[in-house]
Amino acid sequence: MSKSSAKISDEDLAAANAAVEDMRMPKLVEPTEEEKARQLPIPKGWRILIAIPEVEERTAGGIIKADTTKQIEQTSTVIGLVLAMGDQCYNDEDRFGPEPWCKEGDFVLIGAYKGVRFNIHGKEFRIINDDTVQAVVDDPRGYSRA
Repeated sequence: MSKSSAKISDEDLAAANAAVEDMRMPKLVEPTEEEKARQLPIPKGWRILIAIPEVEERTAGGIIKADTTKQIEQTSTVIGLVLAMGDQCYNDEDRFGPEPWCKEGDFVLIGAYKGVRFNIHGKEFRIINDDTVQAVVDDPRGYSRA
């Protein structure tokens, strides 16, 4: 019985060593917009992925808002853009009727502080339940929590 030994070329060995080094020292390269979009979670079941609009930098009178004020406004916002919907959203006709309450691309009115909040690359998103949607709005500008 003879043993066979595999020979590795110098190029293959160098490529393997480079790959190991890349794993040890990850490159901090800003992802492209396409790569950022792929990082968004896919909502499952009756959940909806919502993008939260960015808060205005200034008040209507032109005063620059403090970072704390902007954070509070973004956290308590009542408006969001539907990005994606789980496969079971609005499937219960007894509960929701024959038509879905919203669709992808709609701006919706939701309860303040509702859903799971998270940030990706400085942008806030939420995952909410389908019954959290209160209304669809044509133009989200001007809405704020009362």
